Amino acid sequence: MPGNDINPFFTIKKVREGDELKMDQKFIKIRMNSNKVMAIHYKAPMERTIELEMFFEDFNPIDRINYDIGGTGWVGANFRGLIDGKDDSLPVDYDYKILMLEEYKCPTKVELKNLKRSSKFRPNFTLADS
Repeated sequence: MPGNDINPFFTIKKVREGDELKMDQKFIKIRMNSNKVMAIHYKAPMERTIELEMFFEDFNPIDRINYDIGGTGWVGANFRGLIDGKDDSLPVDYDYKILMLEEYKCPTKVELKNLKRSSKFRPNFTLADS
């Protein structure tokens, strides 16, 4: 039987600073919404959830992050928040956090052309017709 190449970690990396946080997948459940928002439910020992809080403590929401599930490859995302979860069945020394990520998507030329203007800001470039 061939070996399993998938490692047991969910890794988050700040793109600018290069800081990484590894979370053991046995404490994680992932749910993806239809609008490309991913909720990572993290029920882990208190010291692990504190590491997660500290990782995003002074994080600028404009900055991008990458995540890697089990060493399968990096995926870009935007940080959307860290929420306290509620679960009365957890042991005393465990905590529950929900990390919200939105899939990073760079708009296509067609999407930029059809962009509805809602502000006075105008980009300093034009798109050539295809």
